Amino acid sequence: MASSDETPGAMPPGNGSVPPGKSMTIGQHFIDKGAQMMQSLKPIKQMSQHVCTFAMYSHDITRQIETHHYVSRLNQDFLQCAVYDSDDSNARLIGVEYIISDRIFETLPAEEQKLWHTHEYEIIAGLWVNPRVPEMVQKPELDNLARTYGKFWCTWQVDRGDRLPLGAPALMMSPQAVNLGMVAPELVKKRDEKYGTSSKDLEKTRVDIAGPETTMNPYANYWMQTGKGFAIDVELTDMKKTAPFP
Repeated sequence: MASSDETPGAMPPGNGSVPPGKSMTIGQHFIDKGAQMMQSLKPIKQMSQHVCTFAMYSHDITRQIETHHYVSRLNQDFLQCAVYDSDDSNARLIGVEYIISDRIFETLPAEEQKLWHTHEYEIIAGLWVNPRVPEMVQKPELDNLARTYGKFWCTWQVDRGDRLPLGAPALMMSPQAVNLGMVAPELVKKRDEKYGTSSKDLEKTRVDIAGPETTMNPYANYWMQTGKGFAIDVELTDMKKTAPFP
């Protein structure tokens, strides 16, 4: 079972727009609201940014999706993102992305660096936006993010019609300024119209943003250097059967 499979097998019945299941009951709504009032939900409340951008599958660059990252910062060098397929109330959680500074990235072993992508191009090209946030407000953060690297695992391939998170996770890559790395114009147009933005205009205002301070690492965006992507296979293996205690 590989993340590169075209289809994960037979789908549950339904129209494909939502996961299979019954509508929430009034009682369930009360339970959820009550829990929400009594619990702190501290990790969720640390999500301070909504970023809309695009991503493509490492094993198939032609498959491109719009992504919505809800970002929390643990420190100046590390961010973590819950990634959804939209910003609607019923959005589906499709993966997670970790973002690190170039300083931390340079300390990673080469084999690990191959799994990470740069953010410089998608920011400079106006593909990365913070919806409804004025450009002058987000500009200082964009200056920092342009020097970062991300590792994004997609766990729910909704673009192929999966009604559930099926199969193995897929490694995702970021848009790049090469033919295979360009985002389909219709995807960008649809996103820009939704938020009343213009990626082309944003690109003009971001010409002074710089990428990583060191020369671009050859292992980042590994597919650009080798034409090779990564796909995850799930294989049967023997379990470790040693009990954790007597």
